Amino acid sequence: MTTSPMLARTRIKICGLTRAQDVRTSVHNGADALGFVFYPPSKRFVSAAHAADLCADLPAFVSTVALFVNPEPQTVKDVLSTLRPSLLQFHGDEDPDFCASFGVPYLKAFRVGAPGLDTAANLLTTCRAFSQAAGWLFDSYTAAFGGSGHGFDYALLADLQASLSLARPLVLSGGLTAVNVQAAVRTLTPWAVDVSSGVEDSPGVKSEKKIEDFVQAVQQTNPNAAL
Repeated sequence: MTTSPMLARTRIKICGLTRAQDVRTSVHNGADALGFVFYPPSKRFVSAAHAADLCADLPAFVSTVALFVNPEPQTVKDVLSTLRPSLLQFHGDEDPDFCASFGVPYLKAFRVGAPGLDTAANLLTTCRAFSQAAGWLFDSYTAAFGGSGHGFDYALLADLQASLSLARPLVLSGGLTAVNVQAAVRTLTPWAVDVSSGVEDSPGVKSEKKIEDFVQAVQQTNPNAAL
């Protein structure tokens, strides 16, 4: 796969946060964005009120991301009014009109390897429909809609990498850890990486050491980050 020149800095999102200490650890270690899951079946689910409490004292320039899976419109509106997130993230079968209907920038997640997303060509065709998204997030295909700890075949992103004029900022997720994130960043040069289970002791319970190691691994992959 042809790679692009290394970005000066790969941004980092820590997702599936449920505890105040994990929010503090993520911010302290330099996370750019914090993700909160508003999908009730998830073990990382939080209410809008709890997420708002967790974010009450965030410093400037730390973004908040609200993750949904096939939500009712009112659910999204309730989170918007309570948390006021910087970005929405849609992880289900939402169509482009639905994603754009809330007037807030959004990420569209694609479960690489799912039916219809199991070839490079099909993946590119599907992504093109979401040309207004602030970014395209690529995760592995599992029944659990993220947070599984499984990766995917990066070769399936080849057509996207070759069509940079069409692509939105690429956010890489799925099975990332401090051990493998450097290789992933070097291979795909994503705009950002998104981690959840890879920095956890158990679902929704983050590890301070794993967060620190993950952020440091990403930062070490970007030697020009200080430019």
